[in-house]
Amino acid sequence: MGKIITVANQKGGVGKTTSAINLAASLGVLEYKTLLVDADPQANATSGVGIDPKNVKTSIYECLVSDLHPRDIIISTENPNLDLIPAHIDLVGAEIELINMPNREYNMRLAMSKIRDDYDFIIIDCSPSLGLVTVNSLTASDSVIVPVQCEYFALEGLGKLLNTIKIVQQKLNTDLTIEGILLTMYDTRLRLSNQVVEEVRLHFQDIVFDTIIHRNTTLGEAPSFGQTIIMHDVSCKGSVNYLNLAREILQKNDMTKMKGEDKYISVDNG
Repeated sequence: MGKIITVANQKGGVGKTTSAINLAASLGVLEYKTLLVDADPQANATSGVGIDPKNVKTSIYECLVSDLHPRDIIISTENPNLDLIPAHIDLVGAEIELINMPNREYNMRLAMSKIRDDYDFIIIDCSPSLGLVTVNSLTASDSVIVPVQCEYFALEGLGKLLNTIKIVQQKLNTDLTIEGILLTMYDTRLRLSNQVVEEVRLHFQDIVFDTIIHRNTTLGEAPSFGQTIIMHDVSCKGSVNYLNLAREILQKNDMTKMKGEDKYISVDNG
């Protein structure tokens, strides 16, 4: 049975979609069959793996509001072992349509339950909000990754998100755990970045990933080519960071026999 991980933060610009796309691609490269679910009406995860949202006829929207079987909308990507359930702008309307549905928080869980045995990992990319679709994603998931950028306002709103996760744990999904807090956009040249890393590690300790995502120009370029960082430039720092993140998650979930010293790929920090 595949593990379902939601990548969520209601604060925009924290590297959420970048992390969802490239973590999913990295797990695929490491030979784990992976599904990326785009649950954001902006559809950036869809375009980020090379699928034009304008050509998407059916999306996660139909799964949530019309009970369409997910297998009917899964798209193969050029990335090894990576499939996609795309998003479309219609997903904006799902927030309104779900309100009057019975058990409205469980629609995503129902959809994912039909296909979770087909994959080792299902990664859900959420919109930057704490709306019903995000709550649906958390309710459907085994764990959540929270990206936090290494900048001044890093902790702003994090408490609100963690409170939402706690409510979901108490009322909707008692099995939900925090996979980890992921520090992103780290710049070794800035003292502020190091201060944020220290503060986050001090407050949240063991739930912070060892892997840190460095600020990397190539990471920003890859989506404009409709490519994951693995497909765009496998040797760049961003690619190595996300491969390390995938390896850390595998290690954490006892899904690899790697020795401790083989846990990470070295990367130049300059």
